[in-house]
Amino acid sequence: MSQGLLTPEASPPTFPVLGLPVHLAENYGDWLSRRLRLGLGTQVITLNAEMAMQAERNEPLATAIREADLVIPDGAGVVLYLKFKGYQIQRCPGIELSEAVIHRVNQFGSSGLAFFYGGKPGVAQKAADAFQRQVPGLAIASYHGYLSPSEEQEMKETLRELQPQVILVGLGVPRQEFWIAENRHLCPNSIWIGVGGSFDIWAGEKERAPAWFCNNHLEWLYRLYQEPWRWRRMLALPQFAWKAFWKS
Repeated sequence: MSQGLLTPEASPPTFPVLGLPVHLAENYGDWLSRRLRLGLGTQVITLNAEMAMQAERNEPLATAIREADLVIPDGAGVVLYLKFKGYQIQRCPGIELSEAVIHRVNQFGSSGLAFFYGGKPGVAQKAADAFQRQVPGLAIASYHGYLSPSEEQEMKETLRELQPQVILVGLGVPRQEFWIAENRHLCPNSIWIGVGGSFDIWAGEKERAPAWFCNNHLEWLYRLYQEPWRWRRMLALPQFAWKAFWKS
C-alpha cells in the first residue's frame, strides 16, 4: 500500500468501516512516533468489531471515533473487511502500538514521562513497574480507575501539571474514549490512547492470547475462553460480519 511521503502533521488516508473512518498506514508506530517527537497531540482509537457495533447504537461514541486523530484496525473483523475491500493492511493491535510508543518516549529527550489511568487498584502501578524495568529512566505516574469524584479532580490537576508525553487510559469502551475526548485539552501535546484491559496483561494479572491465536484472527476466542461472561458481548462479531460483508 503506497501512500507517498506521509508527514506527521497530515493524517493517513481513511476508508469507512460501517461509516467509521479507519486510517490506512504502512506503519502506525512510526507515524505516531514522529507525532510524539514533534509534540503533536493525538487521540488514538483502537477500532474492533465490538466497538463498531456499539457506535451504531451510541452516536456520542461514533462522534468520538470520527473526531479522533488516528483510528487503527485493532480487531480481526475490521482487518478482514478492509482486505475484502482490496486493502492489504495488517492488523495493528492497540496493546502493541501502546507498547511501542512507551518504549520510544525516552528517544526524544534525556527523560520521558508516561501516565497510566485505569484498572483495579494496584494494577496500573504493577504495569508501570514492569515497563520501568524494561525502559531505564522512564518515569510513569499511575492512578487506578476507581477514584472518587474529588480524587479524580485532583488527578486531573496533577495531569495538567505533569504534561506527560504519553497518556494511556484503561477504563473500557466507551468510557475511556469519552474521558479522553473530554480531558485531552489538559495535555494538548500528548499522545492519548484508550487501552482497555491492557494494564491487566502488562501487570501479569491476565495472559494475552498465544501468537497462533493472534496470527489467525482468533484472539477473541481466547478472550472468551478466559472470560466466558463475555459471550453476550461477542454476539457483536456475527452482527458486524452480517452488516459489513453481506449488507455492504
